[in-house]
Amino acid sequence: MSQRVPVRIRVNGVTHELDVEPRLLLVHALRDKLGLTGTHVGCDTSNCGACTVHLDGRAVKSCTVLAVQADGAEVTTIEGLGTPDSLHPVQEAFWEHHGLQCGYCTPGMIMAAADLLQRNPNPTEEDVRRALEGNLCRCTGYHNIVKAIMSAAESGRGSISEPSPSQEGREAAEAFAQEGLGA
Repeated sequence: MSQRVPVRIRVNGVTHELDVEPRLLLVHALRDKLGLTGTHVGCDTSNCGACTVHLDGRAVKSCTVLAVQADGAEVTTIEGLGTPDSLHPVQEAFWEHHGLQCGYCTPGMIMAAADLLQRNPNPTEEDVRRALEGNLCRCTGYHNIVKAIMSAAESGRGSISEPSPSQEGREAAEAFAQEGLGA
């Protein structure tokens, strides 16, 4: 039996206390322990970016972070970024510009884009492409993804801070993530 470690993580505005194995990755804590399946497991090697979340306000690949390393941290997943009734500006732009195809990489792309626009509200197209270098999409040529992010930036929508969702908002976001721009 392996040793378990207590971890306290605030995810999408809700504090969770978990007992985890020291080797448990944050992506698996989010998906398997908390049921937040919008954060996808793609490669487990940090190459694809499908598991991108915000850790203390910065985009990270959650397959490279141990859950114990997130102890005391604030984590935002795609489920906490917006709701079906109130999309985050980057989600709205992806919707408007069809910045997705199969959707598997979309949550990670949106999280990476939201991080970029929070740090740089007026990126160049080169800045956007550079920020997406760690996120792999096999379906597109990135044209509509870049177009969506540039649109969010140009409208000034992308620099809006992440909301602290209510319980209703979290439930709606989780339902939305199962079927739309977060699944």
